[in-house]
Amino acid sequence: MSDAHPIRSRRPGLSAGALIIAGVALAVLGAVGAWLQHDARGRSAEPRTEFTANNPPAGLPAALTTGQHLHWSRCTSPPTARTGYDCASMKAPLDYRKPDGRTIDVALIRLRATGPNARRIGSLVLNFGGPGVSGVSGLPDRLNQYKQLLDRYDLVSFDPRGVGATIPVRCGKTADDTGYEGAEACVKYSGAILPYVGTSRTARDLDLMRYLLGDERLHYFGVSYGTTLGAVYAHLYPSHVGRLVLEAPVDPTEDLDEAQASQAKAVQAAFDRFAAHCAARIRHCPTGDGPQEAARRMASLADRLEKKPAPAGGGRKLDAIDVAYAVGDHLFRGADGWSPLAKALTALIDHNDGRPLTKGADHIGSPDRAATPHDSSVGARAAITCADSSLRPGFERLDRDKARIEAASPVFGAALSIGVYLCYDWPFDGERVTPRVNADGAAPVLVVGGTGDPNTPYPGARHMASALGDGVGVLLTAEEEGHGTYRQNHCVAETVDRYLRTGRTPAPGTVCRGSMS
Repeated sequence: MSDAHPIRSRRPGLSAGALIIAGVALAVLGAVGAWLQHDARGRSAEPRTEFTANNPPAGLPAALTTGQHLHWSRCTSPPTARTGYDCASMKAPLDYRKPDGRTIDVALIRLRATGPNARRIGSLVLNFGGPGVSGVSGLPDRLNQYKQLLDRYDLVSFDPRGVGATIPVRCGKTADDTGYEGAEACVKYSGAILPYVGTSRTARDLDLMRYLLGDERLHYFGVSYGTTLGAVYAHLYPSHVGRLVLEAPVDPTEDLDEAQASQAKAVQAAFDRFAAHCAARIRHCPTGDGPQEAARRMASLADRLEKKPAPAGGGRKLDAIDVAYAVGDHLFRGADGWSPLAKALTALIDHNDGRPLTKGADHIGSPDRAATPHDSSVGARAAITCADSSLRPGFERLDRDKARIEAASPVFGAALSIGVYLCYDWPFDGERVTPRVNADGAAPVLVVGGTGDPNTPYPGARHMASALGDGVGVLLTAEEEGHGTYRQNHCVAETVDRYLRTGRTPAPGTVCRGSMS
């Protein structure tokens, strides 16, 4: 499962056109703003003490472990990281089966803790999802969600394999192209690295990172796809698990196609809840008197846009698939996105104006349909997903799975069903059908799931907590709309922060009330 919507593709066998994209990123909080202009006044005056770990990853040459040191210096990019942040690169094996062979540079970013040395726990490594999302650009963009933890942790993020500055996967014509022109283009431009960008390899990079950051155990916060990465790490290194938070978990028991069908059902359910709210609370509701009428109106809108796409500003046009992605983007934001969604649909339905619906989502309706969020590469997303998943369905299964997803959601099924083609012609084998995440013997891992999550449905949180193992996975339930609940829900934020600061997990069965209560 991914934070971006699936690759838009022709059906296998059609002769014209390359694969095309429409990606929708995980909704995040606002820009960092003036807080980034902090300086020594916001830090402890005492000299900083660097931590040292004594448990290097096994099987790696000394040149990469005891002989390697991270050389932090002022970040030169992205522009939002030029004040207050440090950047470094870490050498890691390209192929962990050949640890003495070729190495890669993993790009890191850090914001140092502001609290006193005696209270500092270590580094908190953050992964913001994807796959395909850059942590180097993501940390400054998302800092407001995590800055309250700076009294106890250095905040650290990184570009995973295939992303950003870490052996970036290229599937387009130009070196800085983040688009996707099909598996053949990926092989042409990045074939030498494609077998080495899967999640289990990045999890091994995490353990080397942990050691070089000076931590005996990994403290980690992963969102959406980042939960898969964190859980795979826990499986591989249970004795190195520190305080791990897995928020909005991907279901580890579902294969890629099952996950797409589950998402279709979940986002349709979220839209139905929006439609019911709109009918009851919003005057002149654009979706009518409830979910059934909403589905009819959206179908009528889709027919209209297929005949003549709506203008969306900047030379962009919206068709039915674009609208499905953009509506889903609003739903990912939770109940706070409902009022703007109602206004945007009114503008589109009544005035043929697509600009409000695509505001803040420049990747929707782009002229070449290859643009993506600035920190997300759809080429990387395809490469990582297909390196992980061993599913290579034939045409018969493709047709069956596509029909199943379309049937699961009258509003979003057509858009989401295109994802079944993602790996069908990928030229390399994937690792397995579903990830291994059992982590017997690990410290407790906090799993946070929202009952109204339209992207990673809530049953996946229960399955993740169970799959981690008895005494390991601890489930915190949030009765909230939207994809991710940390910082949006006071109870969730308080519980997660307490766990990260003290290691105390909530009581079994803890539920945080929210917008769905």
